[in-house]
Amino acid sequence: MAYIKNLFDKNFLEYASYVIKDRAIPDLEDGLKPVQRRILHTLFELDKGANEGKFNKVANVVGDCMKYHPHGDQSIAPALVVLANKGFFIERQGNFGNVITGDGAAAPRYIECRITPLAKEVFYNPKITPYVDSYDGRNKEPVLYPAKIPAVLILGAEGIAVGMSTKILPHNAVEVMEAVKACLAGKKFVLYPDFITGGLVDVSDYRDGNGKVLVRARLDTSDPKRIVIRELPFGSTTESLMASVESAAKAGRLKIFSINDFTTEDVEIEIKLARGVYAQETIDALFAFTECEQSISVNLLVIKDGLPSIMTVTEVIKHHAKQLVKILTKELELEKKELQDKIHIRTLERIFVEERIYKAIEKMKTAEAVEKAVIMGFKPFAKEVGPRGVSSEDVEHLLRIPIRRISLYDINKARKEMEEMLARIKEINSHLKNIVSYAVSFLDGIIAKIKASEDLGHGARRTKVGKFEKIDIKEVVSKEKVIVKYDSEKGYLGTGVPGETVAEVSPLDRILVIRKDGTWTVFDLPEKIFVGPGAWWIGAADKEVLSGIVFTLIYKEEKDGFPCIKRCVIEGWIMNKEYSLVPKGSQVLCVDTRQKFSFIVNYKPKPRLKVLKETFKAQDFNVRGLKAGGIRLANKEAESVELK
Repeated sequence: MAYIKNLFDKNFLEYASYVIKDRAIPDLEDGLKPVQRRILHTLFELDKGANEGKFNKVANVVGDCMKYHPHGDQSIAPALVVLANKGFFIERQGNFGNVITGDGAAAPRYIECRITPLAKEVFYNPKITPYVDSYDGRNKEPVLYPAKIPAVLILGAEGIAVGMSTKILPHNAVEVMEAVKACLAGKKFVLYPDFITGGLVDVSDYRDGNGKVLVRARLDTSDPKRIVIRELPFGSTTESLMASVESAAKAGRLKIFSINDFTTEDVEIEIKLARGVYAQETIDALFAFTECEQSISVNLLVIKDGLPSIMTVTEVIKHHAKQLVKILTKELELEKKELQDKIHIRTLERIFVEERIYKAIEKMKTAEAVEKAVIMGFKPFAKEVGPRGVSSEDVEHLLRIPIRRISLYDINKARKEMEEMLARIKEINSHLKNIVSYAVSFLDGIIAKIKASEDLGHGARRTKVGKFEKIDIKEVVSKEKVIVKYDSEKGYLGTGVPGETVAEVSPLDRILVIRKDGTWTVFDLPEKIFVGPGAWWIGAADKEVLSGIVFTLIYKEEKDGFPCIKRCVIEGWIMNKEYSLVPKGSQVLCVDTRQKFSFIVNYKPKPRLKVLKETFKAQDFNVRGLKAGGIRLANKEAESVELK
């Protein structure tokens, strides 16, 4: 058994770790989940040679991506559509759906995509990207991309893993770049979410990415008899928002005449109000009972250094500011080394051709002799060659120069190339010396490209940041009262039941019923529900109100019929669960909610019983807990109770 338990524990931990790291949670370094990274890798691979810049069928991209992603096309295609609809790294062609209306994309065989130049600039550099074998060992895929911008904040993310989840809201790309610039300059910065659907957002409880935000639709109330929704709150579509308005109207929370969707490129949902109802009166109800206002809890959980970690927006920006400097430094140093290698080999080629060193190998008969002759030929030019000297690899390269290239060697062209490379090395040295300024100029270039892109909305903020006045739902419905009726003979209770009026409540109130046998239940306001005939008490289940009500129950025991009294306060409950105030089988004779009152217990006549009734005061007995038993009043069998 111990072996099996250990086996299960080990397998569960491996599964949990896999889901967290390799499926659901984005990585801090490049802001991508594994499937997104594999999609971009596939597009980078397709965008080579003769296919560079060409659109590819999404179905083909999905098929190629399956070489790296072992979970099938059903997870790849939707992830590609979602990433493409962000607009930053994948360019679309065809029907990719509509994030505003909620319409889905066309089938992958009908739509096309390609990688954007921005994605290449931000992510793509195979020379400094670590690669590993794919799941079947036949291909290579990136571990992480060396991302130069905090993509995790720009794209946002949502995922549920084993025992943890992430919810990262998208931010405005230009504002994110400006925040990184401010961080590099040692200045303060602050970032708030920005949504493609626009709308309004209250960030007073955002807590730097780990609190919550309130989002609202933008309403046009210029016409007092209609309300037009111009922008959606984050997470809603025109379809879902209209459905929420219709549900609220059906439940009686809103009084509308009609609702119509005229959305094209811009959102336009028209709500015509009922007769006698005006726009200003309806706004609070829209925010209270529909998707026009939503609360979104956020949790900035990412994979950092291979482990799940909760971070703040500020920490992410600081991390990426350092990462940008590190990546740019690595790229510049790599370019400098490559240029130095080119200059070295070009110098050898020039001397090899100009000084006719190749003539010295004509009489040599062995490979060793040829190599030695070439190296000896460079001896007089050691100062020009430099400290690196001439290696065997250099000799091999020189010997592979074709005769045609030697005969057509252009000295002036070679010198011009050398001058350009030396100038570039000088420029690189300047950048390395002022790496922070170079990083800022790189970000300025990214900002300029975003602002020039129509697909990215020219980088303008879409969502207006503000502070909302809190909507009290109880206040919204306080003017609206609902009559609850009870048919004491048939035992039915609700708003649609013919019978005696027992309560006047708001549509949001819950109902407490104490039945004939002393059981009680709390449930939502019903249209019609069976509670049994002869219920003792029916009213609104408001905890504040009930905390001040003392329920006094007088009942007789099941075995001997002795009278008992129980006084208690109902303060807490689980919805729709049945509780009992008296022991099972007892018969409740009376229920009262007055603090002070007197009552008469009538005893069943029996031989030698002289006292047939007795008066008691309820206030003489202590209030006890809900689970406590009652207090026996007399050792005589009770027949009835009379209240004074």
